[in-house]
Amino acid sequence: MDGRLQVFAGNSNRGLAEEIVAHLNLNLGRALVGRFKNDETRIRLEENVRGSDVFVVQSLTTPVDHHLMELLIMIDALRRSSATRITAVVPYYGYAKQEKKTAGREPITAKLVANLIATAGANRLLTMDLHAPAIEGFFDIPVDHLQAGPLLADYFREKALHNVVAVSPDAGGVGRANKFRERIGAHLAIIAKQRPEPDVSEVIEMVGDVEGKTAIIVDDMISTGGTLIEAAKALKNRGAERVFACATHGIFAGMAFDEMVMSPLEEIVITNTITLPVDAQAARISSISVGPLFAEAIMRIHKDLSLSTLFT
Repeated sequence: MDGRLQVFAGNSNRGLAEEIVAHLNLNLGRALVGRFKNDETRIRLEENVRGSDVFVVQSLTTPVDHHLMELLIMIDALRRSSATRITAVVPYYGYAKQEKKTAGREPITAKLVANLIATAGANRLLTMDLHAPAIEGFFDIPVDHLQAGPLLADYFREKALHNVVAVSPDAGGVGRANKFRERIGAHLAIIAKQRPEPDVSEVIEMVGDVEGKTAIIVDDMISTGGTLIEAAKALKNRGAERVFACATHGIFAGMAFDEMVMSPLEEIVITNTITLPVDAQAARISSISVGPLFAEAIMRIHKDLSLSTLFT
């Protein structure tokens, strides 16, 4: 790209956006991002973007619908202001759990969101650890899909834990847990669960030996925390000596924090794709930054360089 590199942000995760531009030696693009008195989203760009290569940083976090509208309206404003290329940087992609129909007369909302982002005028998407990798196929624009696994693995390698087993909390996460196991040199265990209703999980069975070992539950997101807590209890019942957990996205919906405090989890490690509440430390939650990784990805996209080394 010959145009200027500019980075704008909505209100969902300003801290991460500011960290990204700091690594890029840039200033965050000036824009009014607020609401009209009738509660409609108000966006106004306050600097010239004509001919620029623009990146918009916005995680689709609570309130999800409002932050989605901020993203869509800002993309539309950039398109109408003649930005040469617009990349939606969505560290956490909301509605990703609704990527398929589980019963009749249900929507596939992850596809709808993909359509909205492309229709608004985005030329590409930069995201991290989609709940379902198949969501990449919902887009007809290029998608760069970063992974937090190596960062989380580095964190636990530095802790120098002994006799470690990586645990997948469900069958769908086996691939993720196995990659984590390879990176830290651990064993593997798998928990089979069922969901009798949305946001409720029940452990059915476990495969793998965890007795006397340090277990690390590996997941992509923590929503209500029900899956994580039930998995931790099952591991303790099977004789695990210590139980940790890590995930890319820390949503912590509902009463998740209160339940985490009472859980047998020794530490929960997440990234800053979602802004953490101030009381996170009380629930033994640690956060590692993905700002440098996103900054490097943005610079490589801007310079039309390969991103392959950032995916592993």
